[in-house]
Amino acid sequence: VLPSWYIVKFIVWLEDVIYATFLFPSCHRYSSSTCVKERVVNLLCSAWSGYLNTFIHFQTSFVLLMMLMSVSVVNFLLLSLSYHPLVCSIYRSNSPSSFVFYGRNKDSMYHALTYATILEMQAMMTFNPEDILAAGNTMKEAQAVCQRYRKKSSFNSKNVTEGGSIAFVSFPEELHAEVCYAECLLQRAALTFLQDENMISFIKGGMKVRNSYQIYNIEFIEDKSVFSTPHLCFSQMLSLLPTRTLRLLEFVGFSGNKEFGLEQLQEGSAEHTFRSFLCNMLLLCYHTFMSFILGTGEGDVEDAEKLLQPYLKKYPKGSIFLFFAGRIEEIKGNLDAAIKRFEECCEAQQHWKQFHHMCYWELMWCFTYKRHWKMAYFYADLLSKENAWSKATYAYMKAAYLSMLSREECQPFGENVVTLFRQVPSLKQKIAGKSLPTEKFAIRKARRYNTDNAIPLPAPPLEMMYIWNGYTVIGKQKDLTEGMLKTLDEAQQMLEQHPRTEFTTDDQCVVSLLKGLCLKHLGFKEEAEHYFTLVLCNESQIKYDHYLVPNALLEHGLLCMEEGRIDEAIKLLEAAKQNYKNYSMESRTHFRIQAALHKARGTAENGECSPSSP
Repeated sequence: VLPSWYIVKFIVWLEDVIYATFLFPSCHRYSSSTCVKERVVNLLCSAWSGYLNTFIHFQTSFVLLMMLMSVSVVNFLLLSLSYHPLVCSIYRSNSPSSFVFYGRNKDSMYHALTYATILEMQAMMTFNPEDILAAGNTMKEAQAVCQRYRKKSSFNSKNVTEGGSIAFVSFPEELHAEVCYAECLLQRAALTFLQDENMISFIKGGMKVRNSYQIYNIEFIEDKSVFSTPHLCFSQMLSLLPTRTLRLLEFVGFSGNKEFGLEQLQEGSAEHTFRSFLCNMLLLCYHTFMSFILGTGEGDVEDAEKLLQPYLKKYPKGSIFLFFAGRIEEIKGNLDAAIKRFEECCEAQQHWKQFHHMCYWELMWCFTYKRHWKMAYFYADLLSKENAWSKATYAYMKAAYLSMLSREECQPFGENVVTLFRQVPSLKQKIAGKSLPTEKFAIRKARRYNTDNAIPLPAPPLEMMYIWNGYTVIGKQKDLTEGMLKTLDEAQQMLEQHPRTEFTTDDQCVVSLLKGLCLKHLGFKEEAEHYFTLVLCNESQIKYDHYLVPNALLEHGLLCMEEGRIDEAIKLLEAAKQNYKNYSMESRTHFRIQAALHKARGTAENGECSPSSP
C-alpha cells in the first residue's frame, strides 16, 4: 500500500512538471535570465527523480501510471533544454550536441548562430577545407535568419547593415537580432581569412569586421546589457595592439581602451544575465593566454581562479573548465597539478579530438619546463601526426627535443634530428595568405641544418620557450629556473669547446639572453643586466638572429621597471620599438613592448618612478 504522504508528493511533483511546462516558452525568450532555465530543469529533474525512486521502493501500478503520464513531457522538455549546461552536467555530457540546435536553426536566430558557431569551431580545429566551406555556408544562413528579425532600414534609422544602411532599433528582440547579426559578420570574416588567400577576400573580411564593430559600437549606447560583451571584447583587444597599428585602425574608425574593457567585462561577469558566461570566458582567456602570449605575463591569476571555481564545482567533468584549471596551475608553476588537469580534460570527452590537441600542446610545454625531453617529444609527435595547425612547428619541436638527448637515447624513437630539421621548410603553410610567424622562426632556425656539416643549435627548446613567454612560468618556481639555468650553462660550455663558426656569436647571444632571464627570476638582477647588455654589445656581430637585440632591450627595460628605474625603462623600450624592423617574431615583440610601455607610463603618471641609474 502506498503511504498517503507519497500521494501528496506525487501531486507536488506533477505540479512541478506542469509549472515547468508553462515556464518552458520563456526559456527561449532571448532576454530571459539563466535562472529561469535552471528552474525549469530543476523542476523536471526533481519530479522525474521522485517518480523513479518511489517506483524502485514500492513498484505500485499507481506510481508506474504517474511515471508514464509525465515521461513524455519530461523527456521532451529535457531534450529541448539539453543544450543548457545544467543538463549537460547531469548527463555528464561535456559539450552540447549540434543536433539540438539543428532542429531550430531555420527560425531561431540563437539556435542558428550557435549551430553555425559549433561548425566554425570544428573548422578552426581541423583546418579541413570541407569543414570551412560547410561552416561558411551555415553561418551565412544564420545571418539570413538574424536579418529577418532586424528592424528594416528607414530614413530615421540608427543601426548599420552589411551594405552600410542604417535602421532604428526599439524592441528587445531587434537588439538581440543586431548582436547576433554582428557576431555572424565577425565569424564569417574569420572564415573568409581562412578560406581564401587573395587580396579581395582579405578586403571583404575586413569590411565585415568593420561593419560588425560599427553595430557593436552604436548599439552599445542603446542597450549595454546586450552589447557590453562584444563591444568590450573589441575595446580590450584593440588596446593591446602596437601603437602604429592602433593609429591606423583609429584612422578607419576603431578604438580601444584596455582598462575600460576589463572593468566592464568584470561588471558583466558579476551579473546573472544572458551573456555573463561569455564575459567570464573572455576574462579567463585574457588572464591565462592573451596577457602571456601578447603581453608581459602579468595576468590576474587569482581573479581567473575566482571566476573558474564556481564552474568547476558545478561541472567537474566539463572539458573547457578542466582545461582552464590546468592552464592556471601551469601559470602558477604547479606543473604536476597542471599535467593532471590536462589529462583529466582529455579523458572527459572523446567527441572532439582537436580539443585534445590543445591539451597536448600545453602538456608538451609542461614537460619542457620540467626538462623531460622524451615526454615533451611524445606530445610533439602526437600533434604532428594528428593535428594540422602547424606541421612545421611540430616537426621543429620534435627535432629540438631530440637534440637535447644523446644519440643512444634518440635511437628508440626511430627519427634523425638533422632529417627532422630539414623537413621543417617543406611543411610551411599559410593562413589568410600569411605564413605563421612561429613557422617562419622555426624555418630560419632550421636553415643551418641544410649543409653537410650542420652546426647544431645550442638549446632550441629553451629558445622556443622564450618565444611563448615560458620563462615567466618557470620563474614562479625556483627549482625549475635553476634547472633551466643549469641546462644553459651546459650549452654555453659546449659552445666554448667547439671551434668558432659563423653562428657562434648568434648562439652565444641566445644563451646570454636566456641566462639573463633565469637570473632575473632568481633575483640576481645585476648579473641578469650584464647578460642583457652583453647581447647589445654584440649587436654588430649578429648575422642571423636579429630578434635578439630588441628582445634584450625589452627584457632590460622590464628589469629596470622592477627596480623602479622607470625613465630608463621607457627609453630602452622606445629604442626597441623604434630602431629595429624586419626581424623574427616582430609583431609579438611589439605586443610585449606595447604592454610594457603602457605599464611603465602608467607607473610614471602615478608618481612612483625613481631616478634612472647612471
